[in-house]
Amino acid sequence: MDHIVTVQDAVTAFEPWMEPTAAELDAIELEMPLILADVDLLDAQIITLDRTPTELDARRIRRARRRVLAERLALANRTATASLPGGAA
Repeated sequence: MDHIVTVQDAVTAFEPWMEPTAAELDAIELEMPLILADVDLLDAQIITLDRTPTELDARRIRRARRRVLAERLALANRTATASLPGGAA
């Protein structure tokens, strides 16, 4: 039996050039409230996968959807005001 061997290094996932830049980390931090709101919505939906949703479950999902929409709006407003050149309105 012939073994297939790669020519390159076995692990390249930890190369220093593959780390996120400061700008990418700042973008993630800016989007973190929306990410957490999406996680809460998914949690509320996952709870109801194996059962019939109760009124409490429906309220939890509606609340999570409203929070996601509010965070999307807030993120859009933050990025729109941050991208104006020279701080002009």
